[in-house]
Amino acid sequence: MAIEHVTDQNFADTTSKGLVLVDFWAPWCGPCKMIAPVLEEIDGEMSDKVKIVKLDVDENQETASKFGVMSIPTLLLIKDGNVVDQAIGFQPKEALTNLINKHA
Repeated sequence: MAIEHVTDQNFADTTSKGLVLVDFWAPWCGPCKMIAPVLEEIDGEMSDKVKIVKLDVDENQETASKFGVMSIPTLLLIKDGNVVDQAIGFQPKEALTNLINKHA
C-alpha cells in the first residue's frame, strides 16, 4: 500500500478508524527527506497493522496547528481518531516499529 498524502479536508476521515501514523512534513525539511525512505520501508512491511499518511504542514496549517506541531518531522500515532503516541525529529526504523507495535 502506498503512503497517502492527506489534507486539512480529509484528515479527520482518514484518521478516524484503525491505527494511522501521520508524518507532518514539508518539502524543504532535511530530516523529513531522511525519514521518508524509512516510512516507505515500514509501510511495505507493516501495512497490515498501520496506515501511514503524510501531511504537508505548509499547505495544511490548520491541522498542523490543531495538533500543536512546532517542529518537523513530527510523527503522530492516531488510533481510532485519538493521538496515542508521538515522535519528533528523525527516528530510526527500529524506534518507529516499536512505537507502532506498542499500540497495534
